[in-house]
Amino acid sequence: MTQWWTASQNEADSAGDDELRMIPRWSIVLAIVLFVAIQYLFHSVMMPHHHREMLPMRVIVGYTWGALFASYALLLGYVSRDVKRRGMSAALWMLVCVVLPGGIGAVVYFMLRQPILSRCPNCSTSLAASYNFCPQCQFQLAPVCGCCHRGVKITDIFCTQCGHDLAKDGAPSRLRAYSDSE
Repeated sequence: MTQWWTASQNEADSAGDDELRMIPRWSIVLAIVLFVAIQYLFHSVMMPHHHREMLPMRVIVGYTWGALFASYALLLGYVSRDVKRRGMSAALWMLVCVVLPGGIGAVVYFMLRQPILSRCPNCSTSLAASYNFCPQCQFQLAPVCGCCHRGVKITDIFCTQCGHDLAKDGAPSRLRAYSDSE
């Protein structure tokens, strides 16, 4: 039980780490520069230290705005790498994210972004995650019912759509579920 928990925790951690590694260095540097610049702006230029009673407000406002601008810079860096990974137009989406105010462009991007494409193991054609067969070489990527040709789970015994016995289909061995009889 402990090994399973540790393994699943490590997989979840590495998935998040992979997403964070996508943020480019220029974006991290820009975020740090923006945060420091906002601190300078709020502590030296906009609200000088003449009024000591304003110090807590100055600290809260400075850190809030600094974190907001730094987060936006990190978000732009993430979007710049993510659009390339998904085969979308980087210039268009960066323009949308920068021009639309208040992070609305980033929200639009996350709502409309394309799924991550994978490659066919047989011919290396780019494929959407929903494909059951490669459109170029007809390589079977996922188990399907032999009767209605809809996708099924690897552990299903009968098709959930038409009730067909999946054991009779003769699916490739890499797509068959392991059973006790094998």
